[in-house]
Amino acid sequence: MHNPEKDSKTTEYISLESMCFKLREIEHINNTVTEWGLRLQFIESHILIIAGSGQGWLTVDGRFIELRQGSAYICTPGQLIETSAHSFDERGLYYLRFDVIEDTGLSVDDRPIVKRDSQFPVKDEVIVSSPVSVNALCETICHNLQNEDRLERFRSQILFHELLHTILHDALLVQGNDSERALEYVKAYIEQHYQEELTIEHLAKVAGLSSRHFMRLFKKRFAYSAIDYLTAYRIEQAQQLMRTGGEHRLRDIARHVGYHDDIYFRRKFKQVSGIPPAAFMKYSRKKVVAYHPSNIGQLIALQVTPCAAPADHPWTGYYQRKYHTNSVLALSSNDSIKREELRLAHPDFIVGIDCLVSAEEQAALREIAPTFLVPWLENDWRVHLRSISQFLDQTAAAEIWIDKYERKARFVREQVRYTIKDDSLLILRISGDRYHVLGNRSLGTVFYDDLQVVPTQGVDLMKTDQQITPVQLTALDADRLLLIVDQDALSQSHWHTLMHSELWRDLKAFRNRRVDFLPSYPWIEYTAFTHDLMLNEALKLWRDRT
Repeated sequence: MHNPEKDSKTTEYISLESMCFKLREIEHINNTVTEWGLRLQFIESHILIIAGSGQGWLTVDGRFIELRQGSAYICTPGQLIETSAHSFDERGLYYLRFDVIEDTGLSVDDRPIVKRDSQFPVKDEVIVSSPVSVNALCETICHNLQNEDRLERFRSQILFHELLHTILHDALLVQGNDSERALEYVKAYIEQHYQEELTIEHLAKVAGLSSRHFMRLFKKRFAYSAIDYLTAYRIEQAQQLMRTGGEHRLRDIARHVGYHDDIYFRRKFKQVSGIPPAAFMKYSRKKVVAYHPSNIGQLIALQVTPCAAPADHPWTGYYQRKYHTNSVLALSSNDSIKREELRLAHPDFIVGIDCLVSAEEQAALREIAPTFLVPWLENDWRVHLRSISQFLDQTAAAEIWIDKYERKARFVREQVRYTIKDDSLLILRISGDRYHVLGNRSLGTVFYDDLQVVPTQGVDLMKTDQQITPVQLTALDADRLLLIVDQDALSQSHWHTLMHSELWRDLKAFRNRRVDFLPSYPWIEYTAFTHDLMLNEALKLWRDRT
């Protein structure tokens, strides 16, 4: 069966020869503004967003996408988009609007500008291989386009073509071969048609592959068989409906997500979730409080959406969007006000962290509801998760989640090892005027323990807080650098100083374009859910990259 999605990689890139590109507008949004966005609109031009820093989101035809530092986002005419971003540093975000003009053999003035059905070969997110280089290119384009000198403005168009070449080249690296593009298409197809009767034979035809070849390639690419992925996605949709508070009958939920056999649905639900669907529905009505920020990522791993969480945590809004709930109570940062808010909320359980709560506060919390304080310092994140699951009677869910995590970690390790090889990695966080090397009890455990990436010589992974100076950073001289810069003014100032220093330009990682950036949230959190997200991030950063 011929599938245009499968063989479009070659034809799409060849079609570039019949396209002309004209940059119309470029805007640099940085720390001089507090927030930036585009209202919901059908766009008439092509749009390119380069996310250098900040936090935010983008919706494209109803699909929600978290903006990630180090990524480019391409939207094409006719799409319904909306976006919002904030918390920028000086790198900020670049917004570019450009036209694609078809070369039809007519004179330049008569060539049509593409307003619908764009043949531009890339859409949505592209992970750029060198965010530093792309940002520098955007900075020059921005400066030249605003110059009064016509030659400089002309040069900005030339540099814009170079920017497009860089992004298309990076997209091509990720897309890989035809079969991989077909697999990505099938994965999206499953998510759009999960309510239908889907078989391996049908999905293989969608991919344009034989059934046997399709099954082998899908599992190699995603660590799950296609049917297992379909099952997990269906159960996730069922869980979303169950969290609405008992508005739907179990039988109706099963039908909605594609199961017409109630017994089979119950068996699959327990297999994926760890508990029967009736128990999940009953427990989803329990009101569990995440008293401290890190408790959010622990509860989510147990499929528990907190009824209340700290208001000053950047993830509160993220969870409200991701889990389609507006019922999360945003708790005050003032302890006395927060406890009064909890009394009025009448929670069933409260989960906190032992070393962050005084004896007096513990007693006050236990008067409100049964309270569990995670024994933090003496245990790792797996013990944290298991101890909470015991308190909430969710031990099966915890074990299933950890088993899936271990399987996923093995899969990601296999996927990135050809890129990473024996390269040493340093994870550095700039917080205020201090440089912290992340090792034990941080996202470092994902890279060094679970993915078995080689740590830079001189890093003590057993230390929870190893501080270094910029000079010591040079001495460590890692092959790869993963950098996190806090959003406050002091942190940004020190990053600015480092970025413009000879010391920075002499680093091996910088010279070889092996510097990647992560925002401070959510990655500085030491939780099960954060680490699972980090596995996804590692795939996007390093799979199929040289």
